Amino acid sequence: MKKYLLSLLFVGAIFGLSAQEKSTGAPAAAKQAFAKAFPGASKVKWEKEGKEYEVNFIQGGKEMSAVYDEKGTLSETEEEIKPSALPDSIVTYIKEHYKGAAIKDAAKITKPNGDVMYEAVVNKTDLMFDANGKFIKEEKD
Repeated sequence: MKKYLLSLLFVGAIFGLSAQEKSTGAPAAAKQAFAKAFPGASKVKWEKEGKEYEVNFIQGGKEMSAVYDEKGTLSETEEEIKPSALPDSIVTYIKEHYKGAAIKDAAKITKPNGDVMYEAVVNKTDLMFDANGKFIKEEKD
């Protein structure tokens, strides 16, 4: 009886691990590129976004995400920041165009070439700005 129960537990553990691995769905190349770029990352969670794969994680105490293609090519990283860390020009723009609205979330987005953009979430809308705080576009959630 003990052998039977142990066998069931072992088989269940194997299926559980393989199901967990399948749920990540990210290709090996993307996982390898991520592991190399962000050693020591914790709370790693992969999601498929269209043809790309987004990985959410904690690095150095910061909530971050990165987007890779199936070949492991990085397209951007995103670091959650406090709304107060946004450039003043962004805060001013939001006050002028979204009167009375609060900035719910903010992020700094960095492209592989070093270009920086900012994102501010206001009224369930993502507002995108360039590195100088100039408004680029809005995207509804």
